[in-house]
Amino acid sequence: MERLKRRQDFVAAARASYAATPGMVVQMRARGDDGPARVGFTATKRIGNAVVRNRVKRRLRELARLRLESQAWRGHDYVLIGRDKSFGRSFPDLESDLAAALKKLHRTAPARGDRGTP
Repeated sequence: MERLKRRQDFVAAARASYAATPGMVVQMRARGDDGPARVGFTATKRIGNAVVRNRVKRRLRELARLRLESQAWRGHDYVLIGRDKSFGRSFPDLESDLAAALKKLHRTAPARGDRGTP
């Protein structure tokens, strides 16, 4: 799974569909191609200092490595946004949060062949 690195990719994902759970917010955007899924991570200063933000992002990266890689759709971008509860939440709870968010996003996503408007 590739990583999102450019700001414009994060901004485009922010305008797409999202699912909020107690542990994180997951944004999903259909790119309109058949390339591999890409994932990005973010944590705002609102959740804590640099130590807290980095730990939250590390937990989200591991979660994506374990769970998102097998469930992500080709041609889509995913952004996992840490919330203040991500820091103290147990890892199995974060896993269930991600599963619930993906279930909602994949259920409400337009058909895979539908390119929609950019």
